[in-house]
Parts: sequence; structure tokens; C-alpha cells
Amino acid sequence: MTVWRPSPHIKVKALGLHWRGDDLLAVEVYDDDGQLTGVRPLGGGVEFGETWQQALIREFREELHIDIRITGSPMVMENIYVHHGQTGHEALFLADVQFPDDAFAGLDEVKFLEDNGNECTARWFPLADLDGPGPSLFPAGIRSRLVARA
Repeated sequence: MTVWRPSPHIKVKALGLHWRGDDLLAVEVYDDDGQLTGVRPLGGGVEFGETWQQALIREFREELHIDIRITGSPMVMENIYVHHGQTGHEALFLADVQFPDDAFAGLDEVKFLEDNGNECTARWFPLADLDGPGPSLFPAGIRSRLVARA
């Protein structure tokens, strides 16, 4: 397991919201000891000269090997957080995405590799369970914004 710490610079990220009914696809997030700390929507960093849309499409292509379709305007939020004593700062573009019809049909989980070689597992979680009986949804505050827009 790779130890991760936030960058000392503001990061711009694009995250995709893929739904199965009221269930959101999110990847498991672990701490340094291998304990599940929460989940977050899939996506990643926006590279210099790249739009958030291009980044989102690229991230899903790289991680899940599929071509997504962005289906709505982004929700934009700022995320300032502390992880293992280090402050992180992100500007986030979150948008609903659609998968090809046959992508991951019948699967409850999707395994993939991050660009650093770490194996990840994503699952569809009922939105009602996140930040409650289920794991925390990262970034903090996203669940309430998703509930408010529904």
C-alpha cells in the first residue's frame, strides 16, 4: 500500500457521479493502516491545459477502460481537509456521467488499478447510507449537496 499525503498546492479535480437508481459508484479510501475510512466518486486531477470535461473522460478511460458521457452541468465545490496532519486543498468539478449500456452490467463491484499501481475497488452505495450507517462520503459535504439537488 502506498502512503499518500496531500500536495502543498491547490489541486483541481474532476469527479464523475455514476448512478444505479439511488446508488452512487464510489471507490473505497483506506488509511495508512489499511482501514476503510470512506469512499469517493471516481475521477482525478485536471492536467495543465486540459478542461475538467477532458480530464473526467480521460480518468474513466485510464481507470475503467470505458468511454463515459457527461450528462449535466458540474457541481463545483472547494474542499479543504486534513489527512494525517497535512492540509489538502482541492477545487472540484463533479458531474453526472453515463456508462456504455453494457459496462459492468450485473457487477456489484469494479476493480481497477490507479496510475501508481494500487488496486482499487469501487461499489455502488445507497446515497442514504453514506455518512450514516455506511462509510463516509468524501469530500465532506458532498452528500448534503447531492441530496439537496435531487
